[in-house]
Amino acid sequence: MSLDSNAPRFRVRPPANWINDPNGPFRWGDRYHLFYQYNPDAPVHTNVHWGHASSPDLVRWQHHPIALTPTPGGPDEAGCWSGCVVDDGGVPTAVYTGIDHQHTGLGTVCLARATDPADPALTGWKPLPSPVVPSPPAGLDVVMFRDPFVFRHAGHRWALVGAGHADGTPSVLLYDCDELTHWRFAGVFLDGDDPVAVAAFGDKAVGWECPQLLVTPGGDRVLLVSLWDGDPSGTGYLTGRLDPSPAYGLRFAPRTGGPLDHGRDFYAPAVLQEPERALMWGWSWESRGPGEAERAGWAGVLTAPRVLDVHADGTLRLRPAPELNALRAPEPFVTAPGSGTRLPDAYDLTVTARTVTTVRLGEELTLRIDPTVGGLTVQRAGRPAPVEVRVAGGPELNVRVLVDGSLYEVFADDRAMVTERVYRGPGDAPELTVTGPQSAVTAWELAGPTVN
Repeated sequence: MSLDSNAPRFRVRPPANWINDPNGPFRWGDRYHLFYQYNPDAPVHTNVHWGHASSPDLVRWQHHPIALTPTPGGPDEAGCWSGCVVDDGGVPTAVYTGIDHQHTGLGTVCLARATDPADPALTGWKPLPSPVVPSPPAGLDVVMFRDPFVFRHAGHRWALVGAGHADGTPSVLLYDCDELTHWRFAGVFLDGDDPVAVAAFGDKAVGWECPQLLVTPGGDRVLLVSLWDGDPSGTGYLTGRLDPSPAYGLRFAPRTGGPLDHGRDFYAPAVLQEPERALMWGWSWESRGPGEAERAGWAGVLTAPRVLDVHADGTLRLRPAPELNALRAPEPFVTAPGSGTRLPDAYDLTVTARTVTTVRLGEELTLRIDPTVGGLTVQRAGRPAPVEVRVAGGPELNVRVLVDGSLYEVFADDRAMVTERVYRGPGDAPELTVTGPQSAVTAWELAGPTVN
């Protein structure tokens, strides 16, 4: 177990060095598999492999050997970047971005297959020698091309690829790939000129990374994208439907959308589509000072799994996966508002506010909850601007906070989430203070099995 109080112990991350995007969440047999961008040599973003962990229940995670390694002289010689994992005729198959040393933002789409599908741990993977998509489609001035995501619709298999164009327009490109080794460009699935997308995301992004498409139990489609403006700048969602297109085969018709996570430390989410729900993980990067990650020896963590759905008005419904309740200690350490309670390194806090309520999580993070207007303000010490979230107002507003070391995940009812990183200094002993008439508070220390 890590002795670093800032190091998350219950969320997925390698024991040391670098992690970024989650890749290919996948259910095989009775285990969940989660892959991720990983540098095994240092806590910096270079030399990217695919790390691998699995779990029977989303709570107990086991590390496995590296799944994908750059191939010298191959299409992924400079890195195995983001993608997904699919079942291709009974063989788990990674569909990922390969980059070479000459890449300028243009990746290739590569495949790697599990060497023994009967192995429940899926510890062996073999890449195909040549990419299935060696370059972006001609004639569209594509200058960013990466992050394939494969899905099924109406009896066919399709794939999305994140893209950006020379004129600054972001897009998601569509391919048909019924045969996974033969891809055909079908057209533009959606681009940044769409008025619903502009209303949801603004017009600053020049590329959309890591496109993900899920379907809710009610049949709504949800498109997730990560907004790239030369650097990662945020995440967004659009809800809508899939329409047949004579020209492209399929076209996404968005209804509404908005920010996916309102925090400053969340990016590149990946989705696992299950029959009755969709699960999502994101990457939370480090927000501490230069050189601190290198001195600590680790950088990055994946968030807790979140369940995504859609409200009747088309907005996103999101909440922590219910399996996470198994991490709670048998008895809560707080059951009423007040002050002076020492906070452990990892805990699960719920607050029901019926009037304006303030929640102080030590000196570094303060929440202000106003149920009447549906307002949540997240103020982090050292940051001049707070995060302001607005959900539907009413007689009460329920807020849940999951804390694991420096990873803080805040949920406002089931309508908004905020991911932030908050670091303790040497000797810090943060205390919980909750003030607000008629508020209800319960908090449990996390006491289940740790990942590291």
